[in-house]
Amino acid sequence: MAETGNRRDDCSSLNSSCPSSHPSYEEGIHVHQVEERIDAVDSFSSSDLVDLLGEEAVPEVKSGWIGAVFLIVNAALGAGLLDFPEAYDRAGGILISMIIQAFLLFFAVISLLILVFCANKHSCSTYQEVILRTCGRRMERLCSMFIALYCYGTCITFIIIIGDLSDRSFASLYGPSFCDHWYMTRHYVVIAIGVLFILPLCFPRRIDFLKWPSSLGVIAVFYIVGLVVYEYYMGGFPAPPGVKTAPDHWEDVLSVIPVICFGYQCHVSSIPIYACMEDKKVSTFAKSILSAILICGSVYSIAGVYGYLTFGTSVVADILTAYNPSHSIVLIGFVALGLKIITTYPILMYCGRSAVDDLLPPCSGAGIAQARFAKRIILSLAWFWSTLLIAYSLPNIDVAISCIGSMAALFIFVFPATALLCTVARNDPLYREWKTRAIIGYSFFNAALGTFIFGQVLSKSIWQFYSGANNNDKPSPCG
Repeated sequence: MAETGNRRDDCSSLNSSCPSSHPSYEEGIHVHQVEERIDAVDSFSSSDLVDLLGEEAVPEVKSGWIGAVFLIVNAALGAGLLDFPEAYDRAGGILISMIIQAFLLFFAVISLLILVFCANKHSCSTYQEVILRTCGRRMERLCSMFIALYCYGTCITFIIIIGDLSDRSFASLYGPSFCDHWYMTRHYVVIAIGVLFILPLCFPRRIDFLKWPSSLGVIAVFYIVGLVVYEYYMGGFPAPPGVKTAPDHWEDVLSVIPVICFGYQCHVSSIPIYACMEDKKVSTFAKSILSAILICGSVYSIAGVYGYLTFGTSVVADILTAYNPSHSIVLIGFVALGLKIITTYPILMYCGRSAVDDLLPPCSGAGIAQARFAKRIILSLAWFWSTLLIAYSLPNIDVAISCIGSMAALFIFVFPATALLCTVARNDPLYREWKTRAIIGYSFFNAALGTFIFGQVLSKSIWQFYSGANNNDKPSPCG
């Protein structure tokens, strides 16, 4: 019954969440009646019921298609924005990067529509459930494993960004002498921020109370984009040493793919967002998808173009660290990004923790509420401290984004294509209709493309990390 228990928290697993994550109940049903139904399927304990519903059953509040736009934007916009300018340089310039971005966005939108179509057909409320209903249990467990790994890698990226922001801020405000003060060192600041602000938000069973603070993350991203544009015109930077118009090698073109996949990966959250909508027509959600992708594409393109034109071939992996935080306008950007990370890390950890929980044996027997509580605390602590330790060994977000961006290709290409293939094959097992054969051909192409991107980018990222081939690696100012 793990999937039944997870579906009740679908809305609360989003970056900005839905207005309410409570299940929908008919009017007039009392709490004890709801409790009897829930106990019958072993999805809630009695203590969970009181915490979830209080004294009265609370009806679910649905969102419209415009609200879904902001939910998708909030899910997509994130730390990947910081790596877009440097990815443009690696890919060979602005024109080539924009062509690749448009090419991948076409498939990303199609994949979103495929997922929503399957979710509508099978009444699914999570990404994993779509895979379960269309592809079976084994594929669903594989999908849960990759979701856990993806969320884990993204949390590592957030920790790296906090460290980079700390180093740049103190170095600009106090000079190299800041390293002499232990309370300003990178490791201490990361641990302090994590323990004081992030870790307390990681333990609750429900995290929908973060929906309003996390909405500030969208505003923070828009501010950072405005900062990039402002610094290009008013920052007083010297002319860049050069701007590429072609890649150094054809394989370099693939370097922009993981960044784009990481930046536009909202597919895991798309199904819970769809499940929270009042009008569940595929055409209605299609409007939300197209509007959100248009907004995200504009934001990422503006940041990538202006950031790359400002620094040229000397652009760094984390564009925000290239600006002087001693200037108040830049320092505000640092604070805004830090706020987004603090409110987003627990949500991603929750999504990953739920995926891990799906892979573990469910709690049963006497004392199930206490067992679930202990399990949640242990998983949260292990997740938090292990991401801190791994973040110390990675030089910058370029390495982390490359690895998790390769996994994002699975959510954008492979799993949706597999779901579509299984659905069509079930409806027309003899492949008599030409539409069936065309869809199967597209599914195989999409799955092959995603598999190639995943394998090539991941293997190259691992090779660059262990061989030291990444020229953007920068040691901490304090050594």
